[in-house]
Amino acid sequence: MTYVIALPCVDVMDRACVEECPVDCIYEGGRSLYIHPDECVDCGACEPVCPVDAIFYEDDLPDEWTPYTTDNADFFVTTLPGRDAPLGSPGGAAKIGPVGSDGPLVASLPPQDIEH
Repeated sequence: MTYVIALPCVDVMDRACVEECPVDCIYEGGRSLYIHPDECVDCGACEPVCPVDAIFYEDDLPDEWTPYTTDNADFFVTTLPGRDAPLGSPGGAAKIGPVGSDGPLVASLPPQDIEH
């Protein structure tokens, strides 16, 4: 099991979770953040600091957002647009910086109407 970042993060990417993560397993895509399922240690530190309530333990993910579990994993195992190979497990987001691409689900979404 792991934590999953869902729809409320798309086009927001607050990054408070990135600062809180003790193992640097939250990666930055073009429009959303992604938690590496193999690098996450399930500590839960990211969940309470998310200002848009986008992070869920996989078993607690609302039904309408269950496709984000697959999209989160796809971010690491598929070759994203603009990349030559899948990200795999780089061993920390800081090593690679922003990726600039997203998983197929997030990439297919229209821009989200973000209220400030």
